[in-house]
Amino acid sequence: MAHHHRPLDPHAERGLDRLKYEVAEDLGLNDDIRSRGWGNMTTREVGKIGGTMVKRLIERAEQQLREEQ
Repeated sequence: MAHHHRPLDPHAERGLDRLKYEVAEDLGLNDDIRSRGWGNMTTREVGKIGGTMVKRLIERAEQQLREEQ
């Protein structure tokens, strides 16, 4: 039962995809993605990518808030 979450802003989807692949590359998983595809990645691998994406998004939001002050 797959869940397909879509961003509130449809324009953000491309940016989130770029971030997903950037994180996968940083974690050394992009070769696995190319050879096995996203559907065959382990829950642990996909969770690691998602968790790192959230961490980076929070860091970026915090930076923007600091710059606004």
